[in-house]
Amino acid sequence: MIETLGEAWSAGWRMHIRCAQGKTDGMKRGPECLYQRELEVETLVCTRGRDFPLSRLAERMRCPRCGSRRVAILYAPPTGRAVVG
Repeated sequence: MIETLGEAWSAGWRMHIRCAQGKTDGMKRGPECLYQRELEVETLVCTRGRDFPLSRLAERMRCPRCGSRRVAILYAPPTGRAVVG
């Protein structure tokens, strides 16, 4: 079972970030942020370390477009089946 960034990188996993900020910002309605990109797994390993747990990755990320901490990380093992975390 893959549990760390280092294990995911060694296994060839791909990761994507998607902003999970909805159309509301507190009590105000605003435009929905649709930001999504593939993450560079090697860079994550370099900046957070091989032993960083995948289960904590989303809580350490922020959407670069709107600044929201509400993001989803999608994990794609080499088999092609996406896993949402």
